[in-house]
Amino acid sequence: MRILLIEDDTKTSDYIAKGFSEAGHVCDVFGDGRDGLFQAQREAYDVIVVDRMLPGLDGLAIVRSLRAAKVGTSALFLTSIGGVDDRVEGLEAGGDDYLTKPFAFSELMARVNALGRRPPVQEQRTVLKVADLELDLIRREARRAGQVIELQPREFTLLEVLMRGEGRVLTKTMLLERVWDFHFDPKTSVVETHISRLRAKVDKPFQAQLLHTVRNTGYSLHAPR
Repeated sequence: MRILLIEDDTKTSDYIAKGFSEAGHVCDVFGDGRDGLFQAQREAYDVIVVDRMLPGLDGLAIVRSLRAAKVGTSALFLTSIGGVDDRVEGLEAGGDDYLTKPFAFSELMARVNALGRRPPVQEQRTVLKVADLELDLIRREARRAGQVIELQPREFTLLEVLMRGEGRVLTKTMLLERVWDFHFDPKTSVVETHISRLRAKVDKPFQAQLLHTVRNTGYSLHAPR
């Protein structure tokens, strides 16, 4: 494999690069975040290993920029920042794996090998479709049966989350985290209120119901069955 390592600690980067080389891989090393991002966009790699704390540009910004540029190369965060929220933040930013320091090189190598075996990431869809409901993520426009549906920003985000999870039951907790960025239950009816508003716009004017309440569990959006 061809691996890009973005790590500013020279002792660590030398150790990792030597291990990759001994395993038969090619490893390019950059210690500055901006230089690493430029290299990742310019050359093709199988896997990118990136620290979070870097001079120039931090690891999260690097991966977010790559995903925004439709670069689907698998990315593994290798960092001393290892809290649960930090790991979630890294994966939500577009990372494929997360390994905390100190680490065993054998585990790092195994994770990199696993990422290298993954098929290339397909370009992210910009239009979501469920039955006759469409959500254009670029134009920020919703349509059903060809009719434009006016949505508030939070309603749009809620509908996007539901459509991405088509057919799956999404709990109140999951929706609070993904739509409102709450990592606790604020004990309000904000989810129920927005679901009601969304249902009035997306379902009630039309014949078939797409948005379903799963009693005592959550909500699911799917085509009529």
